[in-house]
Amino acid sequence: MIDATKAILADLIGFPTVSADSNLAMIDYLATRLSDVGAQVDIMKDPTGSKANLFATLGPDIDGGIVLSGHSDVVPVSDQNWSSDPFKMLEAKGHLYGRGTCDMKGFIAACLAMAPTFAQQARARPLHFAFTYDEETGCIGAGHLAESLKQRNLKPGLAIIGEPTSMRIIEGHKGCYEYSTRFQGLEGHGSNPDLGVNAVEYAVRYVARLLELRDQLQGRAPENSRFDPPWTTLNIGALNGGTVHNVIAPKAQIDWEMRPVQAADARFVKDTLRSYCDDVLLPAMRRVHPDASIETEVIGEVAGLIPTDTNEALRIVSELTGANSADVVPFGTEAGIFQALGMDVVVCGPGSIEQAHKADEFLAVEQLEQCLKMLEKLGIKLADA
Repeated sequence: MIDATKAILADLIGFPTVSADSNLAMIDYLATRLSDVGAQVDIMKDPTGSKANLFATLGPDIDGGIVLSGHSDVVPVSDQNWSSDPFKMLEAKGHLYGRGTCDMKGFIAACLAMAPTFAQQARARPLHFAFTYDEETGCIGAGHLAESLKQRNLKPGLAIIGEPTSMRIIEGHKGCYEYSTRFQGLEGHGSNPDLGVNAVEYAVRYVARLLELRDQLQGRAPENSRFDPPWTTLNIGALNGGTVHNVIAPKAQIDWEMRPVQAADARFVKDTLRSYCDDVLLPAMRRVHPDASIETEVIGEVAGLIPTDTNEALRIVSELTGANSADVVPFGTEAGIFQALGMDVVVCGPGSIEQAHKADEFLAVEQLEQCLKMLEKLGIKLADA
């Protein structure tokens, strides 16, 4: 089975599914392989028609199925110094190199390799495959998939998200909220700054408020929080604006994110920033230029995965892997989206997050073998459930 999985993974790495580009060729490949083993396959295109989710089902047409989920997109390779072609898988010294090997085409390849076996085993309980687009840019595809499942009244019982966890079971992670805040001021000559509205100045004041909030969030950490760090974090990703030294900057943009450990923190940050803009920044800007504005675009607000006292996914994956504990992590996944649909969810997949997004990304063959063992045991449960 490992040789078949590696061959499929080599095919998947050959699809350069960087988030900025189409994933349709890879989705068609997945659809063909799953259709060939008898799966009912649905391809759900995004509004542009250039990207798509895939949702496929083996087994009976009933609720309570098991979802195996992964994202098809990968992060860019530009400005990275790779030792080999990132879109041609290379095997060396027990490692499989290539963009997406661990994040997370290795898991998808293992699912596809097991699909013919699953097709014979999924008798008592359905098995679903959910492969999405644009996870790396805000879990956009998973959000669209969730809406589609709700509209069709499909109700799987649990989901296993195969993000790279070194095959550890993850029962909780922080949310991931990403924003772009844009400032529109008034251009003018730098020799008389009072006659213009410097968008960069107001963006800097906004950043300063974000940094104050970052400090305050440390004091809001829930008691006995298991996260590292235990509080909600804020990060300023980019600040852009202005053109030259002697022109009052008319435009500026801040790209920022927060990783909330609890929904109340997200509300606290957003409410505080809204009041700061409405009561402080905008009145000052509009005294000079009535059309000045501050607008925040929501790039993505992905819910965290909340640990629960009862979790069938945790119980089953613990039985499959032999693990007797579950962890939490600070990075985000699509798991919270599936949990919001009423499913029990865990994150468990091959590879280490330490290799994700880096040059010479790799997946250890031993990790892929562990994943296949887990999936082989899952197949037995599908038949005996």
